[in-house]
Amino acid sequence: MRKIFPLTQEGLHRDRVLEAVKHEIRKYLKRERRRDLAEGTDFLDFDCRFGATKEAAESIHLSALMGHLDAVAKEGATEAYVEILAKPGIRQARPPGTSGQDDHPAQSDDAADLTAPTAEDPTP
Repeated sequence: MRKIFPLTQEGLHRDRVLEAVKHEIRKYLKRERRRDLAEGTDFLDFDCRFGATKEAAESIHLSALMGHLDAVAKEGATEAYVEILAKPGIRQARPPGTSGQDDHPAQSDDAADLTAPTAEDPTP
């Protein structure tokens, strides 16, 4: 998808136009994710570029797209350029000796475990 979205429309509030743009982007992503994957592909990844104009577009992460769209709309821009291209993604194996629990801060050994008080605990 390569498209210049107008952020203003005669007779409509700017917020409603912005919500319609976001809906169209989400609808496109949902449609692309439903497609059959190619052989050897684990998931679809997306390359994303965004800017107030096509010439000013910069590469951003897909998860930051809606935030950038909100920021451009707050600045008062009349249009926004969005480019989203699907590409095959292959999951990378974690290096030996690491596990998923090591990455999560809630799973650290030095943090105290919070438990619910029992009947044997004195109440203050």
